[in-house]
Amino acid sequence: MRPLAGAPVQWHHHAMTDVTITADQLRTRLAGGAPPVLLDVRWQLGDDRGHEQYRDGHIPGAIYVDLNTDLASPAGPQDGRHPLPDIAALQEAARRWGIDADSTVVAYDDNGNQAAARAWWLLRWAGLTDVVLLDGGLRSWRDAGFDIVAGEETASSQGTVQLAAEHLSTVDVDGVATAEGILLDARAGERYRGENEPIDPRAGHIPGALSAPTADNLDSDGRFRSPEELRARFAALGVEPGTPTAVYCGSGVTAAHQIAALAIAGVDATLYPGSWSQWSSDPDRPAATGAEPG
Repeated sequence: MRPLAGAPVQWHHHAMTDVTITADQLRTRLAGGAPPVLLDVRWQLGDDRGHEQYRDGHIPGAIYVDLNTDLASPAGPQDGRHPLPDIAALQEAARRWGIDADSTVVAYDDNGNQAAARAWWLLRWAGLTDVVLLDGGLRSWRDAGFDIVAGEETASSQGTVQLAAEHLSTVDVDGVATAEGILLDARAGERYRGENEPIDPRAGHIPGALSAPTADNLDSDGRFRSPEELRARFAALGVEPGTPTAVYCGSGVTAAHQIAALAIAGVDATLYPGSWSQWSSDPDRPAATGAEPG
């Protein structure tokens, strides 16, 4: 695979703790001397009630993050539905959330972290190193019997973090078209196969991409599968540590969840942020349908 744009790729095994934190660990950290910045990133495709759900009940201390406005710049056919945000706007948001250079950041949602992973990936892309996901999301916190509070919260003080883009690698639409290596499609299988397309201009997938639905990264409790299970999952697709790998989805949201799962498995992967929403908007780009990569 040609070198993908962005950060130099370094292959190393990540420990599970680098990607996730348990509800027990989070509760301990929140009660400690330097509590983490806690972000509630509730969002699902076609459902704009995330903020309302946050106000109904969230983990104490959590600040609501709006995926559409805080974690993306405005949509357009040329760029896809969730283009990466302008770095200055992201820095302004991160400071509003109370993030400093040395902050630990914990993100969660109520859907197996499939939205929260966008915050995890984006803040790492912007240079933060201590960013983790609450494994199992809000459900794991509730299941542990811990407190939920209602209302709105804001950071106790403005953060001072300085962000800079491209600490994680990305690839653009032309790079995806010409890259060698493995390209994973993280959408549901029926969208990959082109059986239905609820939102984007055309159905199907990028020719050559392999179907690897995000949901298969999780167990029945919405927690990430073990590193061993995830290594086996991706190995079955030909992805091992050191294999050049890029991931896309509909608009670059659940692809970030796949990158988190790959990190747990010890694989560094590249995000194609425009994803199918950008690719399918260009009539000159080919689309494949059916179960085969094409």
